[in-house]
Amino acid sequence: MKYLLFSLLLVCQLQAQEVLFDGHVYDHTTKKPIPYVNLSFLNTLKGTSTDDEGHFFMDLPKAYLEKQVHISSLGYKDTIVRAQQIFDLKRFEMVEESFELDEVVVSEALGNSDVLNPIGSNQLKSGFSSSSTPWILALYFPNIGAQKKYIEKVTVFLNKNEKFQRGSAKFRIRIYDVDEHTKKPKRDLIRKSIVLEHDVEEAFVSLDLSASNIEIPQSGVYIGLEWLFLASNWYTQLKTNPITNKNEIEDRFAPTFGGVYTPNQNFKVMIYGMGEWTDFKVRSRNNQDNFVPAITLKIKKE
Repeated sequence: MKYLLFSLLLVCQLQAQEVLFDGHVYDHTTKKPIPYVNLSFLNTLKGTSTDDEGHFFMDLPKAYLEKQVHISSLGYKDTIVRAQQIFDLKRFEMVEESFELDEVVVSEALGNSDVLNPIGSNQLKSGFSSSSTPWILALYFPNIGAQKKYIEKVTVFLNKNEKFQRGSAKFRIRIYDVDEHTKKPKRDLIRKSIVLEHDVEEAFVSLDLSASNIEIPQSGVYIGLEWLFLASNWYTQLKTNPITNKNEIEDRFAPTFGGVYTPNQNFKVMIYGMGEWTDFKVRSRNNQDNFVPAITLKIKKE
């Protein structure tokens, strides 16, 4: 009887240490819900995203309410706020980010197209997947030569993951210019939130941007792939804990972006997570090639 009472007390205590962190994110001006907002707990690997209705939820250790949450979404100012504030109000309002992009005038007499980082399906090696917190994986494309260039099409190759049993997965495309001092991604060059849905039976997904008239800055451009922590993207995977050597079930989120090795040293990879950009570098065994996301960029020249 004492053992049963102790077990019940222990279960209650463990349950008390967990809280349901949920709420909605709204536009400060329109009061409309904002879909696909990423929320990441700083200095941790915990995070989630809002769904189509601007709603988010996740189970958290109660101690996490004392931490800071980084909230980000395309077209809105990044914000850092104490988790307890969101937990108490069950809502958060984001302020739209306002700045004017340079006017782009495209000549009708565009020349030939070029394909940067051309990829064949047989080149795909492993890939990039996400767990714990939302990330943005960005590949840098240099702008070589003085001729004006415009983005015509972005193609993203993906790997099939047998653990993910649903028919499709969603992710967001980001396009950035380059900070002249840090060489990191800076401003979004397109303000519309572009969420793509990838059919898991297909090897790639393409996005036609010819109508957007996006001129590639002289300093180059970053193409970003943003994971969305949606229920429809969720799956589990068995992994071995490196410390305890025991098998554990890990939450993961689709899709798995394909990766290739390239000898072109101009292609730089960066990852955005927990509020900052960091370099990502994996070299081949012979130390000659870099492992980069399998992204092809088709450009049009004036």
